[in-house]
Amino acid sequence: MNVDLLVLGAGPGGYTAAFRAADLGLQVALVERDAVLGGVCLNVGCIPSKALLHAAKVIADAREMQAHGISFGEPSIALDKLRGWKQKVVGQLTGGLQALAKQRKVAVVTGNGCFTGTHTLRVQGAGGDTDITFKYAIIAAGSSPVPLPGASAEVLADPRIMDSTGALALADIPTRLLVIGGGIIGLEMATVYAELGSEVTVVELTDGIMPGADRDLVKPLEKRLRNILSAIHVGTRVTAVVPGAKGVEVHFEGKGAPATGVFDRVLVSVGRRANSAGLGLDALGIPVDARGLIETNAERRTCVPHVFAIGDITHGPMLAHKASHEGKVAAEVAAGLKVAFDARVIPSVAYTDPEVAWVGLSETEAKAKNIPCEKAVFPWAANGRALSMGRGEGMTKLLFDPADKRIIGAGIVGPNAGDLIAETALAIEMGADAEDIGLTIHPHPTLSETVAMAAEMFTGSITDLYVPRKKG
Repeated sequence: MNVDLLVLGAGPGGYTAAFRAADLGLQVALVERDAVLGGVCLNVGCIPSKALLHAAKVIADAREMQAHGISFGEPSIALDKLRGWKQKVVGQLTGGLQALAKQRKVAVVTGNGCFTGTHTLRVQGAGGDTDITFKYAIIAAGSSPVPLPGASAEVLADPRIMDSTGALALADIPTRLLVIGGGIIGLEMATVYAELGSEVTVVELTDGIMPGADRDLVKPLEKRLRNILSAIHVGTRVTAVVPGAKGVEVHFEGKGAPATGVFDRVLVSVGRRANSAGLGLDALGIPVDARGLIETNAERRTCVPHVFAIGDITHGPMLAHKASHEGKVAAEVAAGLKVAFDARVIPSVAYTDPEVAWVGLSETEAKAKNIPCEKAVFPWAANGRALSMGRGEGMTKLLFDPADKRIIGAGIVGPNAGDLIAETALAIEMGADAEDIGLTIHPHPTLSETVAMAAEMFTGSITDLYVPRKKG
């Protein structure tokens, strides 16, 4: 097979690159090791986890309405039906990708791809090998969960030791679940299983859950999680995991943590690593760093000019929306367009309950790097929509440059924070200042008003709260 562009990996970055390149007139081959397109995000990540998080939120909302006079009784969970609905959502999207590939005449090749030269790749598939010759290539091989550090092969092979993929398979609802790692993925799955009925314990090595976010954003989430989880232990290390007949015995080391605990299942969520091994990068002459990542420039070219790399296999946050934007850039450059990846900010979202979202400069980063900034916070306890939802614990925080009053960062915690953060990302990209945001009329009553009101807090024009005038 001879093509203009080879794309290795059909996740959000890979299929976006392939489809964009095809739209620009290139002959494209899209190589994917799995039988369906979509990669980790669509099949065993972003999409199925959000389906289960929605189910968890329905359970939580029904329970919490009891305090307001509406009772539904205890939920009855038909696990097979829930699992089937989750897979239907995934299937609808993967089927759509297959149709889009066919419409664009993108050649989809299934199997493990390995570069054999600077312009050649061999795909080992169930039906035999396929050799592909290409003019340009985009490496979009993604990432995989990091296994439990220090664990033996025997321990890792125990079916009760899961990664995020295993957790999303929803084989059962364990009575006792341990989540090792209090980052975004770990907390999302902890939320799901807790609402489905598991007694969930979370242990995190650092001094706080969700280490990448500002502490004031995490505080409302942690308060809520401590009400639905059995325990959260921070500053805690797992020293041993011993599978046994009565469960998995786990040994801990940390202030306030128990010495041991026995669990029916253990979810390991301690990070992800790039899928750079086994791709034949040596044949291309492309090195990787200690973390297996490939260096790229603004066009997403590697050190080999006709080969690009995007997504989790490159530097930067391992996020689907970053990968898809990089995929478009790489495809357009390969097609001869003069473009570059020039995003000022990339938003991050934890789809917990409440959601936590942030973009641009964070307070933590500002303090660590001595970057001047001024902060404005609007509490959701003063927002009518939030109170009507029974969710006044949220907050919206905006950070501004003291010199020109332009927004440089934002953080939101509360329901739908992931949707709300997009406005602040656009504001940063457009160079908006506090008055641009505050004077934009937002619909009432909505959660989006909190963004405008946070800006009004900064300009001193807020009327929904009383803020004493600054002297001078």
